[in-house]
Amino acid sequence: MTIGIDASRANRAFKTGTEWYSYYLIKNFAAIDKKNKYILYSDRPFSDDLKAIIDAHPNFTGRYLKWPWQYFWTLGRLTMEMFWRRPRVLFVPAHAIPLIHPWRTITTIHDIAFKMEKNVYAEETVDRGQRFLRILIIFVIKHILFLSGKGFKYDATAYLDWSTHYALRHAKKVITVSHNTKKEIVDVYKVNPDKVVVIHNGYDDSFYKKIEDQTKIDKVLDKYGLNFPYLLSVGRLEKKKNIPMLIEALALLKENHPEIKTKLVLIGHAGFGYDEIKYIIEEYNLNSEVMMLGWVAEADLPVIYNGALAFVFPSRREGFGIPVIQALACGLPTAVSDIPVLREVAGEATIYFDKDDKEDMAEKLKVILTDANLRAKLAQSGLVQAQQFSWRKCAEETLREIKSL
Repeated sequence: MTIGIDASRANRAFKTGTEWYSYYLIKNFAAIDKKNKYILYSDRPFSDDLKAIIDAHPNFTGRYLKWPWQYFWTLGRLTMEMFWRRPRVLFVPAHAIPLIHPWRTITTIHDIAFKMEKNVYAEETVDRGQRFLRILIIFVIKHILFLSGKGFKYDATAYLDWSTHYALRHAKKVITVSHNTKKEIVDVYKVNPDKVVVIHNGYDDSFYKKIEDQTKIDKVLDKYGLNFPYLLSVGRLEKKKNIPMLIEALALLKENHPEIKTKLVLIGHAGFGYDEIKYIIEEYNLNSEVMMLGWVAEADLPVIYNGALAFVFPSRREGFGIPVIQALACGLPTAVSDIPVLREVAGEATIYFDKDDKEDMAEKLKVILTDANLRAKLAQSGLVQAQQFSWRKCAEETLREIKSL
């Protein structure tokens, strides 16, 4: 059987959740499946890590599909490829599937935050240089393919809604990464629950683990100037991650408990709402208390987890929450927002706070930063909880669904 995989996200230089999901599934497919043939499709030349997978496994090949524009590679170039050279099965590790695709197409929808939360994406995502292409694509979708609803408008939310709806209608099977996300998908899009399969995300257990070598930790912390006790948060710096509320909670914590000297370290790319985050830091005069590292090399991230006093994840909505599992696997005590998906993922191995209540968040941060016995207990329970998840298990279950088509 020939399995085509949209590897465009796995091929990104700077990876976050969906990119790591794509990469680790491809890596584990290569490790566990020597029988089926795989074709990786990408919108750019293959990175060294993907080239290494292709070169080391005879049943893997790669196709770099050039496309002159920044946007619409899936709807345009990958659609063309599926018209001319269609694999038996196509796996798309994120929600947008090509307009033309094999009957046996399976895709992953990671979340539908754009439907559940307001104002979490920028309204306009296409610059003026892409105006003609935008008009052409919208014309094709609306007037030739009859696929969109009334009044289709191209912005991030509208496109995500349309492409998710299209994937749910046309994919043979849909994977999602938590039972909570499946419930939201079924409730919002009225899809048959039997079509949606839950397969939890994983983490690299050879990489994210407790590090006992203090010299190694100190070396990496010195590299980033982390020579102080710090509370860590990892994730894109954007509104849906609830970073503004976290900053307000930190301000309240510092006001009520000036004896707490722990600083906040934020790791992640700037996203929609980043300017608001910077403004709130300035407004509360917290420039010396908050350090934003941006993106850091993955080789350093587990060490930075290990060097932290505790981990906080205040997100308003998640499909899964990979950083939480990474933190637990590193033996880091965590405090997270009390939302259903994080209850599903973290279980009893964390403490929870109300995502909309800065007083509650500040109180839980005080507890986790000042109670050493609690931190030790959470660290141990976190190590156990993390063992439920792995990319190997995720890949095995995903491959089982692919083979069932």
